[in-house]
Amino acid sequence: MKLDTLCVQAGYEPKNGDPRVVPIAQSTTFVYDSADTMGKLFDLEEDGFFYTRLGNPTLDAVEKKIAALEGGVGAMLTSSGQAASLISITNICKTGDHVIASAAIYGGTFNLFNKTLRELGIAFDFVEPDISAEDLKSKFLSNTKAVFVETLTNPSLDVVDLEMFAHAAHEHRCPLIVDNTFATPVNCRPFEWGADIVVHSTSKYMDGHAVALGGCVVDSGSFDWTQGDYPMLSTPDETYHGIVYTEQFGKAAYIVKARTHLMRDFGTQASPQNAFLLNLGLETLHLRMRRHCDNAQKVAEFLEKHEKVDWVNYPGLPSNKYYPLAQKYMKNGTCGVISVGVKGGKDGAVRFMESLKLAKIVIHVADARTCVLHPASTTHRQLSDAQLVDAGVAPNMVRLSVGIEDADDIIADIAQALEKV
Repeated sequence: MKLDTLCVQAGYEPKNGDPRVVPIAQSTTFVYDSADTMGKLFDLEEDGFFYTRLGNPTLDAVEKKIAALEGGVGAMLTSSGQAASLISITNICKTGDHVIASAAIYGGTFNLFNKTLRELGIAFDFVEPDISAEDLKSKFLSNTKAVFVETLTNPSLDVVDLEMFAHAAHEHRCPLIVDNTFATPVNCRPFEWGADIVVHSTSKYMDGHAVALGGCVVDSGSFDWTQGDYPMLSTPDETYHGIVYTEQFGKAAYIVKARTHLMRDFGTQASPQNAFLLNLGLETLHLRMRRHCDNAQKVAEFLEKHEKVDWVNYPGLPSNKYYPLAQKYMKNGTCGVISVGVKGGKDGAVRFMESLKLAKIVIHVADARTCVLHPASTTHRQLSDAQLVDAGVAPNMVRLSVGIEDADDIIADIAQALEKV
């Protein structure tokens, strides 16, 4: 099936007499007739649902849909995008390991890596998203276990050269982890360009209505975990009576371990209710992304010509330095988010935002309604001045998330607000 059809149909096939819509299995636990069966479930010898922290029919259907959309062997829903990023790293990294990450990533992810995971003993080197292949290869160490980037950086809207990063990672026997939140699989499928693991904040475009927090980890099944130093996947796990994930679960070793080990211990599971709401969003994802991109293109073209605007960063503009990469990786469009520099510095940016009427100032991004945010004083306020520069966050930057309203109404609102600057 084509991707548009997968958005609607994948993950759930009702049989005779079943509900047409994915039902909400609002139960923490599931009944079995024998202790022997339950024991085999705990030992990973049989498939089945027994406790929602490890699996649930509603979550399972949505996970299968997202895996199909990304082209992976399996997926796991989490309570938030932050939890998905956490698990993507800790599933293969331990104290003493090293990770290379793009410096231009979401502020919450940067803080997770730069503070919390550093304090747990995992070292990080942050590199420019447009680093050269030669310079990137020089960053790898003997203990490097992963490379982490965003398809479209949040909020600077840089486009990462996925093939280059994948090639460098694989040359050093490391997986490439890609946060594909902004592009979504509708506009980019990182596995097709060499990525090994994909993460999402499903709270954004996938949900699309700002009603359900969530995240997702997707496994391509393409990385050979026996080729590098990944003992947690290729040696016995004594907490499951010595099973070896790569031997017992093959291509799905990574995602099975993420669920049976880290979800078991971290407990960052999504709720069935939120999974149900997420599925409703996924059914229209292909329709909404086209409208988001069409509207954002019109808004970006308007802003680019406005006298009150210093600069516009939107990869859909031919003048943008990332336009060639955007055309390569996201030929059908990028996303609905634009970063724009308003004249007058931070004061000008704040005056512009506070003068908007249709668009609202909110911490969220990438849903049906147009909204704005000042990243330097909110999502990235914990970064130093130097780190803000590395992340591409200027004092006058406004992150504009273009919704699916009428484009003329959005532009009219922006125009009247800019008159106040």
